[in-house]
Amino acid sequence: MGNPEGRFHFAIDRGGTFTDVFAQCPGGHVRVLKLLSEDPANYVDAPTEGIRRILEQEGGVLLPRDRPLDTSRIASIRMGTTVATNALLERRGERVALLVTRGFRDLLHLGTQAREDLFDLAVPMPEVLYEEVLEVDERVVLYRGEPGTGTPVKGCTGDLLEVQQPVDLGGLRGKLEGLLSRGIRSLAVVFMHSYTPPACPAPHCPLACPQDVQVLFMRSDGGLAPMDSFSGSRAVLSGPAGGVVGYSATTYRVEGGQPVIGFDMGGTSTDVSRYAGEFEHVFEASTAGVTLQAPQLDINTVAAGGGSRLFFRSGLFVVGPESAGAHPGPACYRKGGPVTVTDANLVLGRLLPASFPCIFGPGEDQPLSPEASRKALEAVAVEVNSFLTNGPCPASPLSLEEVAMGFVRVANEAMCRPIRALTQARGHDPSAHVLACFGGAGGQHACAIARALGMDTVHIHRHSGLLSALGLALADVVHEAQEPCSLPYVPETFVQLDQRLSRLEEQCVDALRAQGFPRSQISTESFLHLRYQGTDCALMVSAHQHPATARSPRAGDFGAAFVERYMREFGFIIPERPVVVDDVRVRGTGRSGLRLEDATKAQTGPPRVDKMTQCYFEGGYQETPVYLLGELGYGHKLQGVTILVEPGCQAEVTETGDIRISVGAEAPSTVGAQLDPIQLSIFSHRFMSIAEQMGRILQRTAISTNIKERLDFSCALFGPDGGLVSNAPHIPVHLGAMQETVQFQIQHLGADLHPGDVLLSNHPSAGGSHLPDLTVITPVFWPGQTRPVFYVASRGHHADIGGITPGSMPPHSTTLQQEGAVFLSFKLVQGGVFQEEAVTEALRAPGKIPGCSGTRNLHDNLSDLRAQVAANQKGIQLVGELIGQYSLDVVQAYMGHIQANAELAVRDMLRAFGTSRQARGLPLEVSAEDHMDDGSPIRLRVQINLSQGSAVFDFSGTGPEVFGNLNAPRAITLSALIYCLRCLVGRDIPLNQGCLAPVRVVIPRGSILDPSPEAAVVGGNVLTSQRVVDVILGAFGACAASQGCMNNVTLGNDHMGYYETVAGGAGAGPGWHGRSGVHSHMTNTRITDPEILESRYPVILRRFELRLGSGGRGRFRGGDGVVRELLFREEALLSVLTERRAFRPYGLRGGEPGARGLNLLIRKDGRTVNLGGKTSVSVYPGDVFCLHTPGGGGYGDPEDPAPPPGSPPQPPAFPERGSVYEYRRAQEAV
Repeated sequence: MGNPEGRFHFAIDRGGTFTDVFAQCPGGHVRVLKLLSEDPANYVDAPTEGIRRILEQEGGVLLPRDRPLDTSRIASIRMGTTVATNALLERRGERVALLVTRGFRDLLHLGTQAREDLFDLAVPMPEVLYEEVLEVDERVVLYRGEPGTGTPVKGCTGDLLEVQQPVDLGGLRGKLEGLLSRGIRSLAVVFMHSYTPPACPAPHCPLACPQDVQVLFMRSDGGLAPMDSFSGSRAVLSGPAGGVVGYSATTYRVEGGQPVIGFDMGGTSTDVSRYAGEFEHVFEASTAGVTLQAPQLDINTVAAGGGSRLFFRSGLFVVGPESAGAHPGPACYRKGGPVTVTDANLVLGRLLPASFPCIFGPGEDQPLSPEASRKALEAVAVEVNSFLTNGPCPASPLSLEEVAMGFVRVANEAMCRPIRALTQARGHDPSAHVLACFGGAGGQHACAIARALGMDTVHIHRHSGLLSALGLALADVVHEAQEPCSLPYVPETFVQLDQRLSRLEEQCVDALRAQGFPRSQISTESFLHLRYQGTDCALMVSAHQHPATARSPRAGDFGAAFVERYMREFGFIIPERPVVVDDVRVRGTGRSGLRLEDATKAQTGPPRVDKMTQCYFEGGYQETPVYLLGELGYGHKLQGVTILVEPGCQAEVTETGDIRISVGAEAPSTVGAQLDPIQLSIFSHRFMSIAEQMGRILQRTAISTNIKERLDFSCALFGPDGGLVSNAPHIPVHLGAMQETVQFQIQHLGADLHPGDVLLSNHPSAGGSHLPDLTVITPVFWPGQTRPVFYVASRGHHADIGGITPGSMPPHSTTLQQEGAVFLSFKLVQGGVFQEEAVTEALRAPGKIPGCSGTRNLHDNLSDLRAQVAANQKGIQLVGELIGQYSLDVVQAYMGHIQANAELAVRDMLRAFGTSRQARGLPLEVSAEDHMDDGSPIRLRVQINLSQGSAVFDFSGTGPEVFGNLNAPRAITLSALIYCLRCLVGRDIPLNQGCLAPVRVVIPRGSILDPSPEAAVVGGNVLTSQRVVDVILGAFGACAASQGCMNNVTLGNDHMGYYETVAGGAGAGPGWHGRSGVHSHMTNTRITDPEILESRYPVILRRFELRLGSGGRGRFRGGDGVVRELLFREEALLSVLTERRAFRPYGLRGGEPGARGLNLLIRKDGRTVNLGGKTSVSVYPGDVFCLHTPGGGGYGDPEDPAPPPGSPPQPPAFPERGSVYEYRRAQEAV
């Protein structure tokens, strides 16, 4: 963005609220401008208005708004835009139809089949983007050389394809003309295996602009693209990407190459990113419920911004995720908005109303209102002080400023968690980074966040308020070329890889030269998307730091780069495993960025104080000087306290005119053991952060697909009595179950527990769920204490631990021993020594039982167990740091307080439920009964104690233990109960031991819910748990039954094994229709992508669509189940473990039940066999398994008129996104 011709260069970031304009004018000086993105009373288009104003100011000539601008004075316009994101959020894009292979009409509706919010019974999901579906009779499959197949076709990846049915273009034409006649002019085409033929060019946005002006748009990957190659799928991070480019080109360079965390805090959300010399990209990410596969900067958006709302709930300070938005905005905007973080900062004196324009109030002509902020916050303070004076631990009331400060501190801790996750996920220490602060609200919080993360420097660019626009000015033009690949990374393929990379490099260079860049300004970088064979964890690696060797492609040693990065991120490598290339990619860059002029000369005297104000920090109000940034120069030093700089910190102006803050240590503050609601909220985040960081270590160091990629594990922290304190992630079937395991070990071992011991257990009578879930427990000792002061534990699903079938989940087991290796109380580590020989012997022990095998994957078992030990060790370290900061007494006291908070939330819910029934003249006792398909009843009677807010959950009358594997250990019922209680509470609460404190659970011994120690249990974990949930929710009348089944399907032979669970219909409820084709309640497992399924396993997926009409009728309809058909290409053993094949999912309040499920096997000769709910059967090439999953029950009388459709629930204005969000989604989808 040079300026040789004396014309203007504009960089414009159009955000949701404000549009920022950065202009380099003739002569090299800079003008900046900020204006409202929407102001229809004054102008039609904000970017055009910004250009007009600057041209008018610089030229001194009036430029009327109603006349076109003279563009001869404009050399270039660079734009960042929220148009693509808004189109996704509002679902207001171009009308589009979906063309899809027949049998897959609902594929995008089904998605991964996992629900977004585990605990929302209404299962809100984003709507699809298309309005019509056109199924196309065509089919391409991967060629396997079966007899009778034709000549294969080679795809561009190298895969051989068999065209079973070509597209009938003549017949398709008439259908497409019909779409066109209905006004649909855009198509989304989704054909099976269409990734491998040569790709068609992507459609682009039809943007109009004068031809003599270079117009470039920022893409999500941080590069600029000309408007004729700018597409919506690459534009969703157009605006935020500019900010990352901005701090990468300024802060990173100024700070001498020290890694930087970008902290962009806006009105409704905060963007967090990282830069350490190269951009960090992700290649699949979700925005507003739509998953896009396109390079994007790894920008993590979290629901904490200036507009985040403040709540006091059951003794806990809560910030967000709800936001006030731009309208009505915070209370201080004078439009009747709610109290927010901005209001808290205003009450504390950290915002100066006089520094803001008078654009607030109904007429948009008034200043910010501190009075409105105080009034709104006083209402919350009344709630806080009522709890403090009348609650379980009476305490002195808090002042209004103390309440405001408390919310700010809680908001800070909420924003620290994703920063820790972002850095530690890749093996980095957050304290080794500089915090680059920008955005409208970040300056109020930067010092506190840096201090909490151990950072010693905060860098605030002089244009931090419009850094995204500056980033556009500094960015380079990028052209990328990428194509899929299926080659192994071996010497025999290096020539092919070099040829493909060279071809893509030529495409990039040609494209950039066509835009006017000389070859000397063009650079290229080659990438290979590599993964270990048999895994899903692919890394896009560049070889720019690994030059070519004799045993690498000419483009560089990608293998060495892959191994180095894999070791850094995951802590190990798999040298014996082949490496596969999934994609080849080249990124071409045309250097064109602006070079900023130097800042003003050094200043010697002290800076001028504009005025003094009263500002509240920890410890009270302090006289605070206010400086004007425009009057500061290089060398000026600002001691805390100022508006930006907290006590103990020092700010200075750098040579480039930026602000660098040296963050000092926090003044020591005394935290006592007595309940402080502010500290309670902070400890809630810290306890959860311990469990989350344990999970990151486990995922990084585990080796199996189940733990590393499917994330089928939980990590948790427990008190000295074994009571659960925090658990992450929230896998429903793990909730609360580990608590039973830890408490069993405490009682079983007594004093025989010493430092250096680590325990292993999976037995159902010892709190286990099913045998493949191995729980590793480590006691936390503290000097001067004879007994453990805490416990940490990790539970991971091991793919095989022996038994009668591969995968250790047999459908016909009748004893526990048939399901694999059993550990009641086993010392995995004793005196600090890993007991490899003993645990190996135990894992192989099932092989001594006739018909059984020992573990079939000992190497993965041992590796994952070591990873679980390492995760626990991380937990011990973090607990030690917490105790070192606050003292053992305080940490244990707050452990009790956080459990009491969860207890209070459940008591409030039980009281509200009882009061509602009492008001309607109904008894305080409710009951429900349902049945397993074998007729075993699950009976429940709930007695509510209104005065205490407690309840007795009595399962007396439940059927006896069964001769089969549907028996559910007691821990399973407790997990189901915690899940239901959380759903009934209806908002986020700490999920810990306190949830069960108001509840007494009666489970008859010897029943299907508390079987004998020898009983088989694998079906209880995946099936009976669902029926327990149906019964509990039915007793409370919360919603109709969901499909009540996980539809477990296993396929295997001598050389492969595959396991999946399949979605069904969700139950309807008061005010909502049941969601169709989704997992419900105790499972949330993602389904395997159809193309990956067919590429890795000998099957063809013929159908995967909704089972229309299977949901129960009602005023609110139950969700439909799905139909899934697998055609087998090899002989194999098919096992199904399913329920709801006899008893239908019930309806409520007159709603009809959902349809039963059905398992059919269609033999190659046409014979159709009903397999029943549970069986194993040999299948042969040409056989088809047809799975019909149950629908959900309806709610309300079907004859009642359905209410008029309301507005569909809108996604939040802050679309959470980024690798941290995707990781959490994946954790909760197991």
